[in-house]
Amino acid sequence: MAAVATCGTGAGSTGSMVAAGSKNNVTSFQRRGPRASGSDSSYSRLVSIAGTRPSVRNGQLLVSTGLPALDQLLGGGLAVGTVLLIEEDKYNIYSSLLFKYFLAEGIINGHTLLVASAKEDPADILQAGPVSSSRFGHCYDASKKMPQELIEASKWHGFFFPEKSSSTLNIEPCSLTHGYIKLLQFIQNIIYEEGFDGSNPQVKKQKNILRIGIQNLGSPLWGDDICCTENGNSHSLTKFLYVLRGLLRTSLSACMITMPTHLIQNKAIISRVTNLSDTVVGLESFIGSERETNPLYKDYHGLIHIRQIPRLNNLIYDVSDVKDLAFKLKRKLFTIERLHLPPDLSDTVSRSSKQDLAERSKLLGPGCGVMAGGKKHLDF
Repeated sequence: MAAVATCGTGAGSTGSMVAAGSKNNVTSFQRRGPRASGSDSSYSRLVSIAGTRPSVRNGQLLVSTGLPALDQLLGGGLAVGTVLLIEEDKYNIYSSLLFKYFLAEGIINGHTLLVASAKEDPADILQAGPVSSSRFGHCYDASKKMPQELIEASKWHGFFFPEKSSSTLNIEPCSLTHGYIKLLQFIQNIIYEEGFDGSNPQVKKQKNILRIGIQNLGSPLWGDDICCTENGNSHSLTKFLYVLRGLLRTSLSACMITMPTHLIQNKAIISRVTNLSDTVVGLESFIGSERETNPLYKDYHGLIHIRQIPRLNNLIYDVSDVKDLAFKLKRKLFTIERLHLPPDLSDTVSRSSKQDLAERSKLLGPGCGVMAGGKKHLDF
């Protein structure tokens, strides 16, 4: 992967160390200093890219998702060259917020953006305001919008499907939908024309990261029918993800996709989509559910599920050791916390439940939670 190559050591460094040992009669472990002249020396050293850092686990180049808490859950951030799939909540409230955080992080760090949507104009999506900054990852004020001057100073490309729907391409049966074909062509052109691909790296300029954000992929707005029928044609969506991940693997790009998986009735399609994504995070909102009025969940707005963490330079998937996660949206901040429910004390147990428990305890013999004589029961 191109991202791994950027985190490696300079080519030829070991050979120069051995040659120095044989010529100057010193040990081969003595390191020589870099050459003072020559333009190739600048390319042999790492080029620092703003808003990135290497992973401490596998050396993979990472970018922030825009939410430091989510970065920590994913092992430090989103790996360059990978796809992050966000399973949208029922009303697409919180998933769209994470989508904007991802794009806002790119604007703050000077990354190039590619925003694709079939629902909203990309210019209207670029909204979120920074509260405070740090070396890696920022905090954003959800009550504010991104300053217009920052958006104008940034470099971004928008793909609004309704504006690009006209085409003379002949779509064959069982092939990609028209929207997916146009989007893949658009992404490929940006990667190759602006030098984000590994085979034709950016030359004579500072390297940069391409952040790709695709909103509501798989919805009927893209011309896909997987959300409309149980036996929808999943070939188009899976083929799109397969080709997209191939483009990302050899480029300095990171992609976030939001998908309404709760509308997909066929679980087999969800399984294929998960396998074709590197990282999968699901959002479960309490809006419209029984948990919304349950006092046990009054401090939270939903649950977050880490479905899958990418296996990079490994043969098996990494499994997150953090379970039972919940999120809440304060007035200005989106936070992720461990789900801490209060104990089931007497205040939360109805009187009828206590009476039923007492009646059942009388039916139990001695030694099964009943004290001697059968008149009392153990209260756990």
